[in-house]
Amino acid sequence: MVRHYQIKTASEVLVSVDVETAGPYPGRYSLLSIGACLVLNPAITFYVELQPLSFDAIPDALAISGLSLEQLSQRGVSPVDAMLRFASWIESIAPAPARPVLVGFNAPFDWMFINDYFHRFLGYNPFGHSALDIKAFYAGRTGAAWSETSLRHVVARYGGAPALSHNALADAIDQASLMRAILEEQPAAPRTHQPAQGDRS
Repeated sequence: MVRHYQIKTASEVLVSVDVETAGPYPGRYSLLSIGACLVLNPAITFYVELQPLSFDAIPDALAISGLSLEQLSQRGVSPVDAMLRFASWIESIAPAPARPVLVGFNAPFDWMFINDYFHRFLGYNPFGHSALDIKAFYAGRTGAAWSETSLRHVVARYGGAPALSHNALADAIDQASLMRAILEEQPAAPRTHQPAQGDRS
């Protein structure tokens, strides 16, 4: 099934992306690390740690990732250089006219920071204005309710790490594994519409 998918969508390149940040939204809080890999070839990877834009942070966010703002301010890559490197890597794995597609587990969060930094420092986002959320894709494929799309439920079905490591590259690779497993599974049969009495739609 993955081979069929790859041939069918040769113009689209699925890229698993994960980020670690200093807080819940861009603008005030900094993007601290980016990890990425090809969904269908996770050996092809990208990783960078960024200098923070400020020292605003949620302590729990830093504790989870283990990243230090002080250390990153010394050894991290400047945001401009980091996004240039990421854009160059994306172009190398998805040269035009191929379209890179950001794939994430809770993709809106990762895309939010990636989009902000790309536009802020480069003026454009190679991924465009959308992303593919693994949770939503899983719900569509399996018919699961949204409450059943947590990582715990998904790995119970496909296997894999029961929790994220909060290393951006390791998590991107784990996400790619889940996405491949979902792609390999036959889609759920469509639900038949049972019209209510008097419903003629």
